[in-house]
Amino acid sequence: MNPIEIPANGLTLILGGARSGKSSFAEQLGRESGQTVLFIATATASDGEMAERIHKHRASRPANWQTLELPLNLGQNLSAPMAEVVIVDCITLLVTNALLSLPEDSPSEAVMQKIQAEIEELIAAQARIGGQWLLVSNEVGLGLVPPYPLGRIYRDALGWANQRLAQAAQRVIFMVAGIPMIVK
Repeated sequence: MNPIEIPANGLTLILGGARSGKSSFAEQLGRESGQTVLFIATATASDGEMAERIHKHRASRPANWQTLELPLNLGQNLSAPMAEVVIVDCITLLVTNALLSLPEDSPSEAVMQKIQAEIEELIAAQARIGGQWLLVSNEVGLGLVPPYPLGRIYRDALGWANQRLAQAAQRVIFMVAGIPMIVK
């Protein structure tokens, strides 16, 4: 049993580095809840390796969980309760998908507007629909400054998204080596 208490209604943001156990922890919370679960996957199979990862993730989830593959516009595509627990895995790829949906030479202001709209719509969808939402995202602000402009724009956009979600969340958890730590 997990000792971390998660609010029954509202947002929980689960942050951490790559392979820190974020997704596994969110899925564990979903399993332990005993409630209906909707898993929203934001990944797209852009190559064979990613397709294999997606296949393994699908196979590891319980058969009774609903799955929606929504790489963009989550808030716009969700209008009614579909489950008591909603897992969004992951915000990192949602931001990537939003960034890559714009022309390559888009100014950083246009990128930020796109990301801000996506995140605000997601927060509004949870408020409108209700339920326990577990949002998984990478913390990329602990590393080096990317050496190229697109990388810096991405890091800034994801950093903003994580800050905004943390502000809206009732609970924020930071994962380190598979260990959850309560931040908020």
